[in-house]
Amino acid sequence: MNESNLSKRLLQVAEQIPMGSRLADIGSDHAYLPCYALKNGMITSAIAGEVNHGPFQSAIEQVKKLNYQEQITVRKGNGLEVVNKGEVDVITIAGMGGPLIASILEAGKEKLGDIKRLILQPNVAANQIRVWLETNSWYLINEVILEEDGIIYEILTAEKCGESPYSEDNYQLELLLGPLLMEQRSDIFVKKWTTELNEWRKIVSQFDKAKQTEEVLMKKQELLMKIKRVEEVLQ
Repeated sequence: MNESNLSKRLLQVAEQIPMGSRLADIGSDHAYLPCYALKNGMITSAIAGEVNHGPFQSAIEQVKKLNYQEQITVRKGNGLEVVNKGEVDVITIAGMGGPLIASILEAGKEKLGDIKRLILQPNVAANQIRVWLETNSWYLINEVILEEDGIIYEILTAEKCGESPYSEDNYQLELLLGPLLMEQRSDIFVKKWTTELNEWRKIVSQFDKAKQTEEVLMKKQELLMKIKRVEEVLQ
């Protein structure tokens, strides 16, 4: 089991796991992440959860191949239903859409009482996870943005203890862009939101061609305001 098994984004997810954790990796696919974390001494045990039969079988084979059956349990089930209360203290969910990750957390809320850390890597709509975390008193302690194979990913790490990183003045904007990513303003962050701005400008020009109903004018105004605010962050 070497690092080449793990994509750049999953290596970044692994970096957020505290040493000595008991991990649940939800949507574990081939169980590469828990196997890597165990091999590198980051975790003492893991549950690899997978809802689809093919990846579930792949995870079982991977764990067996490395002889990790005693430390890593592969379970078939939807979201957090594969975890029993008190079994783990860190949860990773990677490679899904933001709305799906938020709905998995919402559906399994009663399982989160003993969890010390959530490490979440949405493929899209990270803002929906930020909303869920903030609503449920989970505090962002780290945000990572990276590019791999031309796709930009965000990784959000949250804990139960701490304080909200959001400011009152910029709350909605920070939910969208990420309060910690806004502070860092990395090249990849700028690239991501420059691309988004270009898409939004195209939509504005489509609004200009549309029949100017009250609804169209309102949507256009909202979008122009959003464009203005994101432009200010990037300048």
